Amino acid sequence: MNFFKNKIILVTGGTGSIGSEIVRQLLKYRPKQIRILSRNDSKQYHLLEQLNYPKNVRALIGDIRDAKRLDLAFENVNLVFHAAALKHVSLCEYNPLEAIKTNVFGSQNVIDAAFKNNVGKVIAISTDKAANPGNMMGLSKLMMEKLLTNTSYFSGSKTKLSCVRFGNVA
Repeated sequence: MNFFKNKIILVTGGTGSIGSEIVRQLLKYRPKQIRILSRNDSKQYHLLEQLNYPKNVRALIGDIRDAKRLDLAFENVNLVFHAAALKHVSLCEYNPLEAIKTNVFGSQNVIDAAFKNNVGKVIAISTDKAANPGNMMGLSKLMMEKLLTNTSYFSGSKTKLSCVRFGNVA
């Protein structure tokens, strides 16, 4: 319970189905600050309203594809939950390059920002569809997993990178 207390935590994709629930759960543990990174200002607004505007929550408009924005968002962060992704199978099938740009290149930006800012730990959220992927979404999330696990293994950095797979939650 004390693990999150007084920490600065960033949640990428913090207004999505998984990210917003992570934010709700984290609030119970009294972190110093939760930064919600999302490119959707309407979802940011609605989430803040639902949470009743807690003083320790900051809404950051941004995209994981934007490395410069991530550098600012990651400043002084202790822990990152990386939930930002394109995750709808049919949309990734019709927009494969966009899935790669977000789920792979955007995740590499998250890794780079974490190392640059000496973040203690990054926990990336993946999907059961990354196991023997048969679609672009699963493939792009498997590639994200490989980036994190292989970078963590070879980096020698104090920043710890890990992944967790979820099944369908929404």
